[in-house]
Amino acid sequence: MSHTSEWKTHLYLFEEEHTTKVRVELDTGTTRLTGHGTARCNPTDKDVPEIGDELAAARALENLAEQLKRTAYGDMAAAGAAPQHAPLTAYDLG
Repeated sequence: MSHTSEWKTHLYLFEEEHTTKVRVELDTGTTRLTGHGTARCNPTDKDVPEIGDELAAARALENLAEQLKRTAYGDMAAAGAAPQHAPLTAYDLG
C-alpha cells in the first residue's frame, strides 16, 4: 500500500526582554496541533538571540512531538491496537 501526504507547519518566534517564545503549528489535514516553547537569557550571559531562538524552537517541537505521539496512541487505541508501554503524561504549555 502506497501513501503520500503533505503536512503543513508554521513556526512563529517572538522575542521580548531576553525571553523568546515559539509557537509551532502542525496541520496534517485531519488534525491540528500547536506546540509551545520558551527560552530565557540569563542576565549574566551574553545576549545571543540565535541561541534563544534555537532553544525555544527545540522545546516547542518537543512539545509538539509529545502531542503527536499522544494523538497517535489514541488513534491506535481506537483501532484496537493500544501501545504496549506506559501512556504519556499531560504536556505542559508553560
